[in-house]
Amino acid sequence: MPRRTATMLASTLILIALLCAGVLIPVPYSEMSPGPTVNTLGDARGEPVLQIKGHKTYPTSGHLNMTTVRVTGADYDMNIVEAVYGWLAHDSVIVPHDTLYPNGKTEEESTQENAEEFSQSQESAKVAALKELKIPVTSRVVVSTVIKDSAAQGKLHAGDVIKAVDGTAVTKPEDVAKLVTLRKPGENVVFTIVPAKTAAAAEKAGKEPQGSEEITLTTRKAPSEDPANPSEDRAIVGIQAGTDHTFPFEVDIKLADVGGPSAGLMFSLGIIDKLTPGDLTGGEFVAGTGTIDDAGKVGPIGGINMKLVGARNAGARYFLTPDDNCAAAAADTPSGLTLVRVKTLADAKKSLDTIRTGDPAGLPSCSAG
Repeated sequence: MPRRTATMLASTLILIALLCAGVLIPVPYSEMSPGPTVNTLGDARGEPVLQIKGHKTYPTSGHLNMTTVRVTGADYDMNIVEAVYGWLAHDSVIVPHDTLYPNGKTEEESTQENAEEFSQSQESAKVAALKELKIPVTSRVVVSTVIKDSAAQGKLHAGDVIKAVDGTAVTKPEDVAKLVTLRKPGENVVFTIVPAKTAAAAEKAGKEPQGSEEITLTTRKAPSEDPANPSEDRAIVGIQAGTDHTFPFEVDIKLADVGGPSAGLMFSLGIIDKLTPGDLTGGEFVAGTGTIDDAGKVGPIGGINMKLVGARNAGARYFLTPDDNCAAAAADTPSGLTLVRVKTLADAKKSLDTIRTGDPAGLPSCSAG
């Protein structure tokens, strides 16, 4: 065989071997890409995303789109070819697998966590929107979770309303842990509660829950979070406290197959738009992202650049951007998309007023610096 032919054949075989290796050998990476966007003022799967009953609503126009990021599953084995393609593509990001699924988290665990965060974000979005409109919302501290085999198991239950700990009234979830840790492990602590069933019946009847009970628990020592600095005497009872809200009318958010807390801001704005005369957007296509708490503070999210691409591809002209995401967003903004910096729900509402006037020069902008 002539040397030139043999060299070409060997090179071809090596190339084929490398391509096979690239396809067959998995690498520890995952892909993030733009996910679908949904207009919170519109419909999803044939029904309104925001459904309000018991209060007057008003017609809306334009878009207030929440944005999402699509990620590869925890069990998906990416190969070298896919990773290189993703690195070169503008509309995707390749990240270490542990970034999306830390500590060996399974896809099922991640989905459950995202679902819980999404549910909590809906509650906070409703609370923040109604507070912005000066509509009263009743809040109370409840048992959110009872840890298995803890001191509280069988004595406290999810949904129990916590009125006081050792006779001291509680007004927010963090009060509970502070009061419990005043005790030492092995000491008794007294919870004054309204049982979950009693509280649920009162809520259904539109009344404040009555008929409190006192439950005595024996505290235990908290497990050490840092072996180098063991926690010798921090007392716990094995619950997580949360907040439950009673709304003066029904507000439901109907959106399947979406998880995480990042749609909170856009849900709040959609609720406000439906409950007030006129259009917040003036018919403009506005998208955005951001977590939101009960007080209306907007927090940062992940995958901001993928959300920008998804929003622009859907037709958005303006993007409401959490303050802490502004620098990353400004460093790679799709052409034709105006970033609007927001820190609170009130900021976002004020910016929509400016957008509605058609003069974007007055909008708070993001900078890469």
